[in-house]
Amino acid sequence: MSEVRFEVGDLTDVRFCTSPLWETVFSVRAYADPGRFPALSPWFRAVREALAADAAGAEHWAYLAEFVRPGSWMPDFLTPPPPGRHGDIREELAGVLATSPATVRADILSCAKWTPISGTARAAADRPEDVLPKLGTAIEAWHRIAIAPHWPRMQALLDGDIAYRTRQLSRGGLRLLFETLAPNTRWEGDRLICEDPWDLRLTVAGRGLPLMPSVFADRRLLCTVRDESQPAGVYPVRAVGTLWSAASGVGGAALGRVLGPARAEVFTLLIGPATTTDLARRTGLSVGAVSQHLTALREAGLARRARHGREVYYEASSVGNELLRVNGLA
Repeated sequence: MSEVRFEVGDLTDVRFCTSPLWETVFSVRAYADPGRFPALSPWFRAVREALAADAAGAEHWAYLAEFVRPGSWMPDFLTPPPPGRHGDIREELAGVLATSPATVRADILSCAKWTPISGTARAAADRPEDVLPKLGTAIEAWHRIAIAPHWPRMQALLDGDIAYRTRQLSRGGLRLLFETLAPNTRWEGDRLICEDPWDLRLTVAGRGLPLMPSVFADRRLLCTVRDESQPAGVYPVRAVGTLWSAASGVGGAALGRVLGPARAEVFTLLIGPATTTDLARRTGLSVGAVSQHLTALREAGLARRARHGREVYYEASSVGNELLRVNGLA
């Protein structure tokens, strides 16, 4: 069991953000273990095809996989949380390359507390000043192959999740937020408890706690490993099965015969909050076309909308959610 300890002032410094760097690094581990991510089969297929035509890309993945392996901890310096709401891969990668050799060494060696690190990682810890340029090149190449072609779709899903979590926070406070982040989390007094085998003890200590939804996190909240690192948590994004439209399945096909294929696709994506722009990115439809479909769905009682700040979010109504459920889409 792991825990993240808070002091009174820390509770106001919980924030949400998205990070293409985190998704890039996490996806290295996911690609090595596709059985854990059945909803991402279109992504695995697309990446395999890209790597088949890019031998250098396959080598970059293999190198990164020496540091980011299934079932093992990851060095914290590879995944610093972004300072703002949306990370920029170039700025995040520059932060990685600026890591001090002492931090690189300590972060790599800390991973050996859970599982043995690879020979490549051990050699990198011995000469940390030499490893950063090679890691930077590999991350940049893997991002170009595995994440960049899909990032607009992923970003829209992640932003929709953050909208949902923000509403939870306003309705039920930190307890509701933390107890629904992942199946293994709960809130106890002044600490976030994570049911896992790692026995980490982290303190926020005035440094803030960035929380990031991730396409490539499954079942657990994942935290930074060393207490000296900036605390951060990554949790599984909601509705990851809609990343590639659920409308192509059996239930979606049935709805398509009733609503029309395009409207059914928009409807199946309303399992989580999304803006008109988000839905346009994920479906490839124009904003105007998405708006027309949303109007029709609202008039039919299948969707609702709510304003949060400057954004208007749409999601399935209670009737709509039941319709998605009976069709196996929710």
